[in-house]
Amino acid sequence: MNETDKQAFVDRFAAAWAAKDGQAFLALWHAEGKLHYPFANRVIRGDEIGKLNDLTKANAPDLTWKLIDWTSRGDVVVIEWESSNKYGEHVVTWRGVDKLTLRNGKVIEEIVYADTAPLQAMRRREKFDALIQFPD
Repeated sequence: MNETDKQAFVDRFAAAWAAKDGQAFLALWHAEGKLHYPFANRVIRGDEIGKLNDLTKANAPDLTWKLIDWTSRGDVVVIEWESSNKYGEHVVTWRGVDKLTLRNGKVIEEIVYADTAPLQAMRRREKFDALIQFPD
């Protein structure tokens, strides 16, 4: 893939998120691809990406996703993103990175890196304190 192809892929990826469109996500994936996703209980197959989109919309209807930046090397595209979601009256924002390995312009493997600890603590109705308390 050349840089123009990679930019077009990233644009389609961001558009799929903006539309929360399961078919648009499926179009980005090889059916036998693998998604390593820290918010799910198992590795998700490429042919299940549309179902993941439906589950996400049902469980987190206020979820937002925004492209921050991206880079690539060979067939690997790395996308930095920011998400937010409303929990009760609170809006929580977090960032992460997706490492996508492409084959013939479609995802064969994606690894999502995001810290889920603050969200897990919120789910348990616990306060999440930073591990390092830096002095003012």
